[in-house]
Amino acid sequence: MKLDNRKTIAVGFAFLAISAFWQLYDNIVPLILKYFFNIGDTLAGGIMALDNVFALILLPVFGAWSDRVNSRMGKRTPFILVGTVLSVVFMLLLPAAANRRSLTMFITVLLATLISMSIYRSPAVSLMPDVTPKPLRSKGNAIINLMGAIGVIMTLGFIMLFVGEGKTPDYEPVFISIAVVMTAALLIIIFMVDENKMRAERIETERKWGVEEADDENADSSFGLTAPVKKSLVFLLLSVAFWYMAYNAVTTAFSRYAIQMWGMEGGSFAGALMVASAGALVSFIPVGILSGKFGRKKVILFGVILLGASFFTGTLFVHPNFAVNIVFFLVGVAWASINVNSYPMVVEMCRGSDIGKFTGMYYTFSMAAQVLTPILSGWFLEHIGYRTLFPYAFTFCVLAFLTMLGVKHGDNKPLQNKGKLEAFDVGD
Repeated sequence: MKLDNRKTIAVGFAFLAISAFWQLYDNIVPLILKYFFNIGDTLAGGIMALDNVFALILLPVFGAWSDRVNSRMGKRTPFILVGTVLSVVFMLLLPAAANRRSLTMFITVLLATLISMSIYRSPAVSLMPDVTPKPLRSKGNAIINLMGAIGVIMTLGFIMLFVGEGKTPDYEPVFISIAVVMTAALLIIIFMVDENKMRAERIETERKWGVEEADDENADSSFGLTAPVKKSLVFLLLSVAFWYMAYNAVTTAFSRYAIQMWGMEGGSFAGALMVASAGALVSFIPVGILSGKFGRKKVILFGVILLGASFFTGTLFVHPNFAVNIVFFLVGVAWASINVNSYPMVVEMCRGSDIGKFTGMYYTFSMAAQVLTPILSGWFLEHIGYRTLFPYAFTFCVLAFLTMLGVKHGDNKPLQNKGKLEAFDVGD
């Protein structure tokens, strides 16, 4: 059994577009709120959480909806098309609203953009397991996340290139650049991804290799899970929530942290984040391979330990230096170790017909965490001090590690045809 790299990369362009936008959102929107509209960190955190509020409500809806769609374009592609087009149109209005200092216009357009993104996030992420055989999903997810890292690096590069000095520069060139990236990614998906054909090939491959769907015996009627599997799912989803509480607190506040604590100017803060993305970029494929050898859970636990240690180390820096780059590189490695494996563990527990629903559940917990953490961490930043950022993140890494220990299902499963050494090869 071999993973088709070309097709997986093509599918990954959907995640590249998503990641490019969210890196823009996490780094630029907080600066606009703080310096264009003079909004405090707690309220800014609440506004930043709106994307996750919408996601919490809408991602399970659109995920489950896409499960039931059968069109010439497939189940997921129609949602990717509509969501991307609407997102690009609305996001291009955001810098105009900021330059006009119109808070009402900015918030209205921001809400429209976030709703548009919610249309296709679950369907886009569901596309990978739809077209990838179960034993190869960690490797497939590694490539998908690698594509996402490329999107992140592109956005950070645009920020470093186009954002001028001062606290209220013109962000329009950055938004235009991301709009071009998202449009190009959409065109690649439409013309290179034959979703229905790829899904049929996946089903045939799993049948050939004797890969079975989730066991329905004694299953809970609402989720199609046995009691032990359901317990593992709960622990896994709690872990997802906790490590997103940690990671998202840093990503949404780092641009402000760098300016307030380290005196960085313009888009220079993006350098450390780009190093983190580079760490993830070089780690995705090795992590996917190691997961197949040692198991998803062990690699995730390693990633959580490394992430927590990196955030703890972040508390020691009083000004930027080269060691900061090392720490952020390790953050990227840690995040790759976690992200490559967590989502495949969730969908491993479900039937193929429920992938969209379980994708929605995954995002429900990750987004619930990201609703809470910008507000909670923002309160600490505003009322106690910016030095609380990294201890806050470290605490939730500890909680993620403890809950992950309770996960007993969703790990890699051996194939029935054990004699074939090429079972987990990655092909062209």
